[in-house]
Amino acid sequence: MSSRRAFLQQSYNGLGTLGLASLLAQDNPVQADNSNPFAPRVAHLPRRAKRCIFLFMQGGVSQMDSFEYKPELNKLHGKQLPGNPNVRGELQGRLSFEHVCVGSAFKFQQHGESGRYISELFPHLAKQVDRLAFVHGIKTDNQNHGPSTLHVTTGSQFPGSPSVGSWMAYGLGSENQDMPAYMVVQDPRGAPVNGAAVWSNGYLPAAHQGTLLRAKGTPILNLSAPQGLSASRQRQELEQLRWLNQKHLENRDDSGELEARIHAYELAFRMQTRAPELVDLSKEPEHIHKLYGLDRAETAGFGRQCLLARRLAESGVRYTLLVHGVQINQHSWDDHGDVQGRMIRHSREVDQPVAALLSDLEQRGLLEETLVVWASEMGRTPFKNGKMNDKPGRDHNSYGLVMWMAGGNVKPGATVGQTDDFSLRSVEEPIHIRHVHATLLNLMGLDDERLRYLHAGRNRQLTDIGGEVLDDLIS
Repeated sequence: MSSRRAFLQQSYNGLGTLGLASLLAQDNPVQADNSNPFAPRVAHLPRRAKRCIFLFMQGGVSQMDSFEYKPELNKLHGKQLPGNPNVRGELQGRLSFEHVCVGSAFKFQQHGESGRYISELFPHLAKQVDRLAFVHGIKTDNQNHGPSTLHVTTGSQFPGSPSVGSWMAYGLGSENQDMPAYMVVQDPRGAPVNGAAVWSNGYLPAAHQGTLLRAKGTPILNLSAPQGLSASRQRQELEQLRWLNQKHLENRDDSGELEARIHAYELAFRMQTRAPELVDLSKEPEHIHKLYGLDRAETAGFGRQCLLARRLAESGVRYTLLVHGVQINQHSWDDHGDVQGRMIRHSREVDQPVAALLSDLEQRGLLEETLVVWASEMGRTPFKNGKMNDKPGRDHNSYGLVMWMAGGNVKPGATVGQTDDFSLRSVEEPIHIRHVHATLLNLMGLDDERLRYLHAGRNRQLTDIGGEVLDDLIS
């Protein structure tokens, strides 16, 4: 009991406003640790990567139009996919119709010392190619956007599981006690599929869910003190809150959830000063604005997201999730029609900002300690979706996801996995997304088998049934 009183006495002077709804909204039934949930923790493994920026492209990026050069597919444009592909499960339904091949409309060239083929759609990223490591033929367990989006971002197809960022925040804590360990910057045009479930804490303590940072307008809602509330009056109210909390705790042994909430109040108070500084991009010089494409309409949106990610990483935020794409509409990568025209538009929005992020991190000496990840929820099929007209599209392909990583302990120029000549699926055993998740944790110094949480009577982990680390990606 005395330890609780001591905790409250120590917390008294730092209690903040009742805002920051994203940290406080969930009353998770799981008991939180009595220790500070935001305190930095010792990693399991000696890794250089201290923080992660996850670039999520909503909709399903076409791998054969971006990062997989498939000349054989181009030769078969307008013709039947040869043979009868041996597929099972979710992809089988996509093969129930005529599979006429759609070759890529874009030129591929080799770049860098690695000689990596990159589509002409990504000229800026091509200049960074020697920093990248690729994973091909990644498999998720569902062909639909909602479940696949959750599978990539949380390790589960179903809502209610902690996101990758939540696991990292839980395992490593925060480098910056004035900011949350986990920040989310979504597309300024709207929310992704599944909304907040993408960055949910799930069954982990509520302190580890992502805090949404809006890319336009008021960056963080409910953070400022109410208008007209003086500092002295706010202090009086918080003193009363402290007294009530103390009385509540005196009669209860189970104090973890409330103590975690008090820490969130403290964080909200500190963020009132720190957060506005971090999101004020006007303090960045003009050449940085131009580097990220903030001076051009087509790149300004994601450019702002990437620049915010750099500033957050620089401040010590542990995990930042950037989302490009809105639900499933014209502003996502779900190109069932006119894959050529829409890939041009999507790539122009992100190519320069992503390359700028890598370059900027490197120039500031941050890339070595920052893991940058590019992902989508699925790949696309090599055959048409719908009619074969002058603007063909592609269907979903849960066997064809391509991801790349850079920074941290990533081995530059490494490649893991290989798809067939048509970019339909892996030529060997598919690389399951859980193996990628285990690898991301490993790169951040976390052992997937040791990073567990007791929930519903059993120890849970990000990969759930276990993932294998892709050692060839680690330097």
